[in-house]
Amino acid sequence: MLQEFRKPQRLMGNAFEITVVDTDERQALEHIDAAIAEIQRIEQLLTTYKEDSQTNLVNRNAGVQPVKVDAEMFNLIERSIRISQITDGYFDISYGGIDKRLWNFDKEMKELPDPGSVKEHLKLVNYRNILLDPEKQTVFLKEKGMRIGFGGIGKGYAAEMGKRLLQQRGVQSGVVNASGDLTVWGSQADGKPWTIGIANPDNARLPFSYLNITDTAVATSGNYEKYVMIGGKRYSHTINPKTGIPVSGVKSVTIICPNAEIADAMATPVSIMGIDAALNLINQIQQVECIIIDDANRIYSSKKINLK
Repeated sequence: MLQEFRKPQRLMGNAFEITVVDTDERQALEHIDAAIAEIQRIEQLLTTYKEDSQTNLVNRNAGVQPVKVDAEMFNLIERSIRISQITDGYFDISYGGIDKRLWNFDKEMKELPDPGSVKEHLKLVNYRNILLDPEKQTVFLKEKGMRIGFGGIGKGYAAEMGKRLLQQRGVQSGVVNASGDLTVWGSQADGKPWTIGIANPDNARLPFSYLNITDTAVATSGNYEKYVMIGGKRYSHTINPKTGIPVSGVKSVTIICPNAEIADAMATPVSIMGIDAALNLINQIQQVECIIIDDANRIYSSKKINLK
């Protein structure tokens, strides 16, 4: 009889959970362990916490020389730049220049960063200065001090690759949940579609709506998870790469589309660019939908969304 087998695992600094539908527990857990190993492999490639990772090698050589990288890394950077172009720079992997140095949401911040310092760091954020050479498979960050990071796309990419590996192993149905960025395929053990709760920004344990989905990815970006309070105002961990200041005005964004990498990458720019511009953009992209909740708990959604 078909059953759902789940395993939680801390990966990429986040709580992941992998679900596989199978008749055999031992086989299901082998599949899950293979997906975990694949995600750990991707983490080693993309991390900035490991001195000798390819990401750090590229960053260390900013303004110095191009760095040859794996095809996988090269292609991910190429796709990231394409998303930057589509979103008019609101998604930008070169945001690494303003990230931890100015805003640290894991520590208690008491005051806003110095505006002059923010301005200095902003000069280093520009995806157009990530120069790719497809022939040599090299990446060159044009300005010294530039840094790339995959915080806005890495989890989604890992979830997508975990799913693909499981499908290659013959898993017909499952879920890879990368701490709220998730991808599902097939159906539940009872044959019904997977039901996904859209988190309520004021109480993540109480979803405000449910979606029945299959062969779909869902990514949520919200200020209810990581934020700092300074002077009575809540600053979310989502930083606008054009201003260096965290987003305010939007509580949460949910993106629904077939690919987890795209869902993850689009969640951030949609939460930054302003509600009208975001809806306008999403309504022009095939197979990508969104739900936005603003600070006043008003709900906006793209054309094809039916909330129940």
